[in-house]
Amino acid sequence: MDLKRLNHLVALADTRNFGRAAVQCHLTQSAFSRSIQAAEEEMGLQLFDRGTVEARCTDAGEFVVERARKLLFESRCLQRDVSLYRERLIGDLAFGVGPYPAATMVPPLLTEIRSQHPGVNVRVEVNNADYLAAHLRAEELDFYMADLRNVVAAADLDVARIARLPAGFYVRSGHPLRENPNITAAMLLPFGIASVRVPESVLLGLGARMGLGEGKRLPLAVECDDLSLLKSLAISTDTVIGCVDAGTALDVAQGQLVRLAVVDVPTQFADIAIVSLKGRSYSLMAQFAVDSMRRQAQELIQPVT
Repeated sequence: MDLKRLNHLVALADTRNFGRAAVQCHLTQSAFSRSIQAAEEEMGLQLFDRGTVEARCTDAGEFVVERARKLLFESRCLQRDVSLYRERLIGDLAFGVGPYPAATMVPPLLTEIRSQHPGVNVRVEVNNADYLAAHLRAEELDFYMADLRNVVAAADLDVARIARLPAGFYVRSGHPLRENPNITAAMLLPFGIASVRVPESVLLGLGARMGLGEGKRLPLAVECDDLSLLKSLAISTDTVIGCVDAGTALDVAQGQLVRLAVVDVPTQFADIAIVSLKGRSYSLMAQFAVDSMRRQAQELIQPVT
């Protein structure tokens, strides 16, 4: 069976509709139907149950489609690798980052790329880990970087943790809590706490430390994955923000933000990881970016091995 017909099977499994699948595959519906029927005859299996509205995979169909997806992915990887090998392409670059890598590692990386490889086109997606994982699986990204605690482990992903970035609570320099020598977690609540999206387990742990009761999560006044907006909020109001130290270093040096010493909360960490598709090789440019990110992680904090 050729790859084109396998692609037809996957398209029908995804759309559950002969008409939509035919359009996706740039075929007439009658030609598409003949292709599916020919696949079933070749295998001697009924792969789809035809309803009046939907076509659903049979058990045999699910078995075949799962393997067809893998074969199609391997075929695309082979075509890409052959192209890179034959033409010695550096390749353009598309990658995703969560809010912390975006604020700390991406700016120097882009400067490095523009200085050393000005002909390379770069696309950066800044978003949450779920969004980035979906676009990685769609092969729209070479890799992405995010807090490991937000990465859902899966068999099709390679996940490499590269650093633990310490984090804390920050306020503006003139904040009412600024001069208090014995700040507790509960004292932060009246001012409202803002943060990037963090795992539920972290919010539950902080809620317990603030005396909210068992099973009560820390209520976030603002949840936003744009670190620059969070810092602007903290500088202009009494809102407390949770942030990695590396993300606020310049603001602290300029006297705009101050790190609070909260006596009953141990240092928090963001575990930064690089996530890529298992079995998919990096282009030369993607490898350059990954190596640069690893070097920067070593400069920010001792890397995790």
